[in-house]
Amino acid sequence: MSIFCRTLVRLACLLAITIGPPALAAVDADLLSGLKARSIGPAGMSGRIAAIDAVIANPNIIYVGAATGGLWKSTNGGLNWTPVFDDQRVSSIGAVAIYQANPDIVWAGTGEGNPRNSASVGAGLYKSMDGGKTWALMGLEKTERIHRILLDPTNPDVAYVGAMGRAWGENAERGVFKTTDGGKSWKKILYVDPRTGIGDMVMDPSNPKKIIAAMWDFRRWPWGFRSGGPGSGLYLTYDGGESWKRLSTVEGLPKGDLGRIGVAFSASHPNIVYALIEAKKSALVRSGDGGETWKTVSDAANVAIRPFYFNDIRIDPEYPDRLYRMTQAIHVSDDGGKNFTVLAPFRWVHPDHHALWVSPADPRILIDGNDGGLAISHDRGRT
Repeated sequence: MSIFCRTLVRLACLLAITIGPPALAAVDADLLSGLKARSIGPAGMSGRIAAIDAVIANPNIIYVGAATGGLWKSTNGGLNWTPVFDDQRVSSIGAVAIYQANPDIVWAGTGEGNPRNSASVGAGLYKSMDGGKTWALMGLEKTERIHRILLDPTNPDVAYVGAMGRAWGENAERGVFKTTDGGKSWKKILYVDPRTGIGDMVMDPSNPKKIIAAMWDFRRWPWGFRSGGPGSGLYLTYDGGESWKRLSTVEGLPKGDLGRIGVAFSASHPNIVYALIEAKKSALVRSGDGGETWKTVSDAANVAIRPFYFNDIRIDPEYPDRLYRMTQAIHVSDDGGKNFTVLAPFRWVHPDHHALWVSPADPRILIDGNDGGLAISHDRGRT
């Protein structure tokens, strides 16, 4: 810069300091009385969707739980949404379950179940008896993260709650809890240790007393994350949680300490069960006898993609060989998990998928929850 230019800059600065800013004119408040703040973007993001359930007899009624955005309800197939949880003291939703025999009964578990470093925490279990209009706290406040809720389809007072526990520390309020009086009281029916909580939990569609619980030993620190440990494993009960059998390599599971496990029963053939298991050599395994024994379907290097954050699977209710795997994209297999292809690529659906509802009555209907909101298909994911 020349001496002349530098001199002009100094003069301009001196004038600005000397003169100062112009005085603001008085503003007529009446002119602003009708002005309201509105969101102008970004328009493509809503945050992670962590849980979905819908009414089987009327899939236009949908409940969606957001990782930090509360619980939302639609009665017209997702065209419009109403927040139904904003009056509660917590906004992180980890699980939602509708009692299908009476859809006015809805359970919501708080605390996200995908414990990355940005996951929010919960404050217990809530229940609504009027379709989400009002809620009552049903306890389990210290569980921090409720990841699964299973309801006995034959008895509205029986519910099973799978709690992950603290992500940043140890606590005893984790494992599987059961109520037989609609949530007034709870019994802890499966507990391993203060480091191990629920990674997944599924109920046999033909027998509500038969449950497979996937326990997950995990821990987060500010500088890192551990997924897996001696507490992880698959547990099987036939009597509603009175007794449990821990499965092992003897039954066909991978060797060594396990991590996060996703489990799914086939609705049309309940003896067929799949488990996607994080391990030193991760594997997709299949059982043909209801979970008693397992055989490896695939242990390819990419069978479990970023398992601590994903690792959930779903089975088509009509075709037991059709599997959906949720990762950054949705993958599908039509050969029982031997091979997967991308069903929902990034250009169609926002990436990172954490919840998928497949209609038991019409498996063409898929409702997918991802990091960018919700996507719905009525043709098994083709569009």
